Amino acid sequence: MPDRQRHVCFNEQAHDAVSGAYEARHSEIFNPIEQDRLHESLREAIQAVRTTSDPRMALDYGCGSGNVTAHLLDLGLHTTSADVSRAFLDLISDRFGRTGRSRTLKVNGTDLAGVPDGAFDFVATYSVLHHVPDYLAMVRELCRVTKPGGVLYIDHEVNESYWDRPAEYVEFLQAARPRVGLRRCVRLALDVKGYKHIIRRLFNPRYKREGDIHVWPDDHIEWDKIERVLCDKGFEVVLRREYLLYKSTYDIRIYERYKEQCADERVIAARKRPIPGERT
Repeated sequence: MPDRQRHVCFNEQAHDAVSGAYEARHSEIFNPIEQDRLHESLREAIQAVRTTSDPRMALDYGCGSGNVTAHLLDLGLHTTSADVSRAFLDLISDRFGRTGRSRTLKVNGTDLAGVPDGAFDFVATYSVLHHVPDYLAMVRELCRVTKPGGVLYIDHEVNESYWDRPAEYVEFLQAARPRVGLRRCVRLALDVKGYKHIIRRLFNPRYKREGDIHVWPDDHIEWDKIERVLCDKGFEVVLRREYLLYKSTYDIRIYERYKEQCADERVIAARKRPIPGERT
């Protein structure tokens, strides 16, 4: 099996397996500080949409358990939640199907074959691109399905300072991260599944239990390349913001002290230029 397809299959299997516990495992996402930041960023990006559609249609690509979908519905959009994991899509249907404004789409993890050009007024992908084998090709696909005047929103991917480790950021991490206590050591020692993943890591140094691919110093999301794709596809950036991701394990007092001094994540929203003379 080619590497690309192997990565997609592993992602599908891994996320099917963790779907029920996904939110509990990712406290760096499912905490009030990050959720408030995400909601405000989405609201700001949606305000930049210049289409005349009613209702406005949104794509949540790599929807997971429905984090972004929930915010988009709350902000008044109709949603299509897309993922490689059938378990996640079933979860979305159970949670939001009764709204009458939510549908799901099983995707292949490499492109958006079958989705028409310009199908959506708003396209969002959050903490997803590092799972996609050819993430720049996927950005091109997300551009393709965005309607002229619509907005593409990309969030929760680390920026260069995460890799460069400037002094202030290192200082923040050392101060904010909890020390590994005896209770955590015991829990890890008794985690049978943990042993399995440690063994797999011995055979594959780049193994990640949830199928992360582009999360290494020599192979990570490169924002400058993403912006070049956006420019080539006729998009203009309307929102670009660096932020320091809050994790629930951090000391909140230290986080508040450093959040304006350093950043490790970026969010970008870009609007597709309307075709001259065409109604959007």
